[in-house]
Amino acid sequence: MLSAIEIEQITHEMQQVPVKKAACIEALKIVQGQRRWVSDESVADIAAILDMSTAEVDSVATFYNLIFRRPVGRHVILLCDSISCYVMGYTEIKQQLMELLQIKYGQTTPDERFTLLPNACLGTCDHAPAMMIDNDLYRDLTTASLSQILDQYL
Repeated sequence: MLSAIEIEQITHEMQQVPVKKAACIEALKIVQGQRRWVSDESVADIAAILDMSTAEVDSVATFYNLIFRRPVGRHVILLCDSISCYVMGYTEIKQQLMELLQIKYGQTTPDERFTLLPNACLGTCDHAPAMMIDNDLYRDLTTASLSQILDQYL
């Protein structure tokens, strides 16, 4: 069940667009902003508010790789695996991250602090390798810099 705050924010977004369905992505982002992910129940609630089927809302949610349809950690790490990052040391960065976190791609640390995900491009090829934690972009990564970066996220 969506909270009163979520419903209020979704209603506000619906008023900004010509048809309810156009607020779907924003509605998903609102729910995810409150809960860190979008459950099947939330998809159904959003669908009811926007006069959409659950399948329609789910197809939007699963199309966008930054809408999470299963629980994630408090901080999501997106590690760029583009060709530029690969050439500039992606493999070593990935290995070091997985060792530091003791998880693989798609997994969350036992303390629910981090979820590690691959990302096709972060748009900073001139400063590869790169990763994003939440909304923070880290460029020119080295294996030596990873521990200090991760320590910033409690």
